Amino acid sequence: MRKACVVLVSLWLALVPVVPARAADNGSWSVYPVAAQAAARPYFYLSADPGQTLTDKVAVQNRTGEPLTFRLYAADAYNTPRDGGFAVRTADETMRGVGAWARLARSRITVPGHRTVTVPFTLRVPTGAEPGDHPGAIVALDERIAPGGGKLALGIRRAVGARVYLRVSGPALPALAVSRLSVGHHRPLLFGTGTATVSYTLRNTGNVTLRPSAELTARGLFGRTLLERRAARVPAELLPGQSVRLTETWRGTPVLDRAAITVSARAQGASASAGASFYAVPWLPLVMLVCGVVAVVIVWRMRSRSGERTATRRDRRFAVRRGLRDQGQ
Repeated sequence: MRKACVVLVSLWLALVPVVPARAADNGSWSVYPVAAQAAARPYFYLSADPGQTLTDKVAVQNRTGEPLTFRLYAADAYNTPRDGGFAVRTADETMRGVGAWARLARSRITVPGHRTVTVPFTLRVPTGAEPGDHPGAIVALDERIAPGGGKLALGIRRAVGARVYLRVSGPALPALAVSRLSVGHHRPLLFGTGTATVSYTLRNTGNVTLRPSAELTARGLFGRTLLERRAARVPAELLPGQSVRLTETWRGTPVLDRAAITVSARAQGASASAGASFYAVPWLPLVMLVCGVVAVVIVWRMRSRSGERTATRRDRRFAVRRGLRDQGQ
């Protein structure tokens, strides 16, 4: 008998930057800022001083024919470590920014089919809030648990939210860091090009959201350019204090060379770089070279020992002859 195991999985769906008529949604419901049609907002763009209180409204639209019940909550945002995607904390996680400062007028709503419910909320910025960007979202979490597939009895809860971009007044300090750069080189057996896997961590060390770009370059011996291209997997935006681990594949590495790789990252008002190197040598010639060196060393040592033994025997014969001469005298 299979043991029942229920795991609740909150799915954070993509929050696309479009107008409310096509707001962040999953096909069943949408969540978006309330605004006049002439001034439609794809997200909540808010600015405040420390200690200030803001008020706004969020709309939840039911696009199905049946009533839907949601849990509403505010959440902090972060970048997923794997690909840097925009994601938010679950309702049970500790909040330190928007998720802790925003209070909705209603925490639970039921939206009739093909209807929209508007909920006001307040956002109280603490007097000691750090300046810069504090991203988050207003989330509508479906209270229903949809059955999942697989061998485990999984339960899936879906959520959709409207992003909140809050900037607290004060010095804006954009800063980037590139760290933990490593290169894995896959050499060919005999001749031909190889493949290198370049991995690095890109981190926003400042207090504002950045839209970074990165460039991968490689220089060979005597400064010859081996590679120069734009990194493809950099996230569209990197939130303050967040980092993402990125990997680039370089196919067609040189057959015999020393490659110095540099990853350079840039954003408005910030830049950083890191470097690493590797030697491109085919496996078979490398093994043959090592074997040849070992063979030369072995032959040299054998000849050295043979010479030492010959010299020792010669010294012994000389000593014997000298002893005989001494006895004859």
